[in-house]
Amino acid sequence: MKLLGAIASPYVARVLMFARIKGVDLPSESIPGGSMQSDEYRALTPIGKIPSLLVGDQCIAESEVICEYIEDIHPEPSGLPADPMGRATSRLISRITDFYVSPHTGPLFRHMNPAKRDQKVVDEKAAEMAKAFGYVEHFMGDGPFCAGAEPTLGDCALAPYVVLLKNSVFPVFAEIDDPTEGDGRIATWWQAIQGNEACMVTLDEYSEAVEKFMKMINASLSSKKT
Repeated sequence: MKLLGAIASPYVARVLMFARIKGVDLPSESIPGGSMQSDEYRALTPIGKIPSLLVGDQCIAESEVICEYIEDIHPEPSGLPADPMGRATSRLISRITDFYVSPHTGPLFRHMNPAKRDQKVVDEKAAEMAKAFGYVEHFMGDGPFCAGAEPTLGDCALAPYVVLLKNSVFPVFAEIDDPTEGDGRIATWWQAIQGNEACMVTLDEYSEAVEKFMKMINASLSSKKT
């Protein structure tokens, strides 16, 4: 069993973090052909996204499904809370990340250059992002993690996206508040994440990869200004 994909993806980071909080050794490597569009990779998964999990001669796509598969084959220690409501809460935080936080992140990258920024789009995305984190805060459990005293699936989905936003969106767009600052529920959640070694091993790796990506973006924006 091995994970295909680069740590620069929040979805790859999700799976690696999930495996680590469970104590599962999950080797990873670059995708065949060096591109998600390569014939070699498309032969494994016509979806053409990362990560994917190779299990023998079979391939599993989609990070959420991969995490659930790891949970099925390595049930102990569990990557989900013991009680049904806690399990639902953890899964819900993961879904909110994918369907309400993620879709508004990518479009903001197209407006990072102030000279070419469409403020109307930025304001719309800022409002949607605020709503999305409002959903997160509303549905989080007692904590300190998203659904209990230990990190679970929902934490592994949300934390890499927060790292991505902290390294890209929050510093650039004053209109978008960082919900991990202050004393709200997401702020106490973030403190718990930072205090967990298994979580931070992955998030530190991911943050380094995002920083390199942002340097490339900033260099590109600088060259276009001159």
